[in-house]
Amino acid sequence: MMLQLQSLQDQIDQWIKKYGIAYFDELTNMTLLMEEVGELASLMSRIYGQQSFKHKITEEDQRKRLTDEIADVLFVLTCLANQMDIDLTAAMQQNIDKKTTRDAERHKTNPHLNKDGSTS
Repeated sequence: MMLQLQSLQDQIDQWIKKYGIAYFDELTNMTLLMEEVGELASLMSRIYGQQSFKHKITEEDQRKRLTDEIADVLFVLTCLANQMDIDLTAAMQQNIDKKTTRDAERHKTNPHLNKDGSTS
């Protein structure tokens, strides 16, 4: 599987230069990332958790809002990567390789993930 995030990084960089004028500084973007993650968490607590919505919302609207919040997180995270000159494609491939090596057997033997409770 070919992982390719460079086009996303390029598209966001072009958007920032055209519409955003310049990137916010890294600390501001980190704060914005936490804000976006908080909005995603709030929505998820209402869709999947025990909190309720203040007003009735359809499943279709829930899905749209969830999709939008995840995209907001990815947008700001990509801005940070661009600012720090991090190649997300390379970073993610290295991260997947690390997890593959580290967790090759770990999850297979986790009784919480096996439906029958076995560790084999």
